[in-house]
Amino acid sequence: MTSVEDHYSTHLAPIYAWSVGGVDAAFARGEQEIAALLPDLRAGASAVDLGAGFGMHTVPLGRRGCSVLALDSSSSLLEELRAHAAGLPVTTAVDDLAAFPRHLGGPVDAILAMGDTLAHLRDPASVRTVIGLAAPALRRGGRFVASFRDYTVALAGVARFIPVRSDANRILTCFLEYGADHVQVHDVLHERTGAAWEMRVSAYRKLRLDPQWVCAELRSLGFTVRLEAGLAGMVRVVAAMP
Repeated sequence: MTSVEDHYSTHLAPIYAWSVGGVDAAFARGEQEIAALLPDLRAGASAVDLGAGFGMHTVPLGRRGCSVLALDSSSSLLEELRAHAAGLPVTTAVDDLAAFPRHLGGPVDAILAMGDTLAHLRDPASVRTVIGLAAPALRRGGRFVASFRDYTVALAGVARFIPVRSDANRILTCFLEYGADHVQVHDVLHERTGAAWEMRVSAYRKLRLDPQWVCAELRSLGFTVRLEAGLAGMVRVVAAMP
């Protein structure tokens, strides 16, 4: 089993935009989510996008005129993000999630941790650390928004095989193995090379985060919190700092 960083670097990063339907479709979904959750973030506002990847939320925010710090552990995904964000008020940083405050010059209006970013952390204590750092980094009225898959109920049998995307030359399937506090994710990639198919498999661990636990941690820091359905089957936690 590889680390999250190595898994993305060697296996997922080169095909990540393809796996979510392509960058244009991803940016459209990101804009839809920003419009629903943070409609007031426009020119002059500031945000942090933790686990920004190729910029699904960073680019729509930048297009609105927001100053965005995009942080990720994958240098290749951030290189892709910089190409998409050319001319936008976006800065990038390759770093651990918990290191984001060192890249800030002051409080921000929003902090995002979308698409399983929190579940990629090592353990619940690491999630608690990142959430704890978010509170003092936000202005009054600022919001912390996170989305992740709810793995609290384990899938069984063939339901653990999840088709992600396929086309004439590539098939990506996910297989899940459940542990007590984590799920081991196997990304099985088939790619056509000429007339032959090549299979590559890589696995990494994700946390089985309980959405109610995440909400309770945020409330303990003074946030007002709501839990709702997110995109692509995820749950979404929206927390505001009074």
